Formats: sequence, C-alpha cells, structure tokens
Amino acid sequence: MTKLEPLGNRVLVQILEQEDRTKGGIYLPETAKERPQQARIIAIGEEAEEELNLEIGDVVIFPKYSGTEIKVDGEEYLILNADDILARVVEE
Repeated sequence: MTKLEPLGNRVLVQILEQEDRTKGGIYLPETAKERPQQARIIAIGEEAEEELNLEIGDVVIFPKYSGTEIKVDGEEYLILNADDILARVVEE
C-alpha cells in the first residue's frame, strides 16, 4: 500500500460520495450528480497542521472545482490547499 504525505500547506482528503437517490426517492444517474463538496481528511501537511484546527478523520467542505484529483491503489483522493477548506462538518 502506498502512503501519501501532503507537503506544505496541503491536505489529502477522500471525497465522500453522494446519495444515489433524491429525498423523494428518485434515482440519479452518474451524469446528473453534482461534484461532491465534502471529504474526509486522510493526511495534513506540516504547514496546514499549524494553520488549521483540523484532525485526521474530520469531514470538511471545499469549493466545487478545487484541488487536484489523484488515484492511488485504486482509491480516489483529492489534494487541497489549506485555503480551499471552507468549513468542518460538526455532527450534533
């Protein structure tokens, strides 16, 4: 297994997939889905760790078309700049 460590102020995240159905029960084809904007943090670069108050495992929100998509060992990831993270999702 390959291990990725983001450099500088970058954050490695794994995108959380959207539901396949709407709240009304309609199934959505892949072409109708919007690009996800939520992801789980997998690794944090040293500068980003100092800049952000986030931990590995946190779920964050980011702009729709930000980051660099990569695929490692069959898994899809996104590398974001720390500035691209807009918020942390807090479950109540």
